Amino acid sequence: MSEPALWAVILAGGTGSRFWPVSTPARPKQLLPLAGEVPLIRQTIERIRPLIPDVRIRVLAGERLEAPIRDVVPGLGSGSFLLEPTAKGTAPVLAWAAAEIERLDPGAVLVSLHADHVIEPAAAFRSQLTRLAAASSAHGRLFTVGAVPSRPETGYGYIMPGPPLNGTPEYSSVERFVEKPDVETARAYIARGCLWNTGLFVWPAALLLSELRTHTPEIAEHLPLLGDGRVADFFTRVPAATIDVALLERSRKVAVARATFDWDDVGTWDAVARTRERDARGNVAVGDVHMIDSDDCIAWSETGSVVTFGAKNLIVVRSNGITFVAPRDRAPQLKSLLDRLPASLREPGGGER
Repeated sequence: MSEPALWAVILAGGTGSRFWPVSTPARPKQLLPLAGEVPLIRQTIERIRPLIPDVRIRVLAGERLEAPIRDVVPGLGSGSFLLEPTAKGTAPVLAWAAAEIERLDPGAVLVSLHADHVIEPAAAFRSQLTRLAAASSAHGRLFTVGAVPSRPETGYGYIMPGPPLNGTPEYSSVERFVEKPDVETARAYIARGCLWNTGLFVWPAALLLSELRTHTPEIAEHLPLLGDGRVADFFTRVPAATIDVALLERSRKVAVARATFDWDDVGTWDAVARTRERDARGNVAVGDVHMIDSDDCIAWSETGSVVTFGAKNLIVVRSNGITFVAPRDRAPQLKSLLDRLPASLREPGGGER
């Protein structure tokens, strides 16, 4: 028997709030060069292309992001997109992708990726995906990938692994998923051997749909609409939900594989210190930036010059006519800041460039 075809679905939606004021709804973080000289979405697709050809890649995003993504990813055609009529979270859009790909290629295995992750080395990543594709079909499992924590991160969810799967140390059953903890709880999770929940998944499309029908009636009742080609009606009627809550926390066919590569979810400005090159004093500078007698700062300028003098542990960003300054340890609270700003500042654009 031939191996099942491997497809990639790339979650590339987003509202553009985490890297304000550089990111906006029209330019969310996956379109930014946060981990190098090219945007994250381009890195994601170039990372997977040696394993999966463009004809079997689908980018999941809203219609407004198709043109910007195509602008930054050479060679990506309009046929590579599944455009959500309405954003309803990862569960509905992954159900749609699975239904569409299973229709086109019965028996296909899906690799679900996020457009804003940093993964190294790429060869180890692709090698593990290949092994997981075979294991997911052989064992009838929905695989998630768990990264070994390097710090008590409060911005990630965690996975508690259960016993090894069929005696294979690389794979484990999942005891439970746990949500974003405080620092002390995160330390306790790490001590218990918990893994970061990367949100990277490998599963047969048909198995995902079957498990949704079994465990997620709030989505399953609307799946026939997809079979009838009524995608807009599906997204109108289906409730918003994440795949973790809607299915993975309910299914008994979920397994976790420990990542054989380094992984980072570039979730806040502070993460740029991990993904961009730092100078001898721990500073990261992007654009026309001059940091004098400064330590452990992140400075990013798209408009004009940024100068720091005697600064420590600051984020300084100049973009879209806005200057943003904050302590690095406040970066995870950016949403609370935006909620207190007028809309003209929350969604900048059209001013100074």
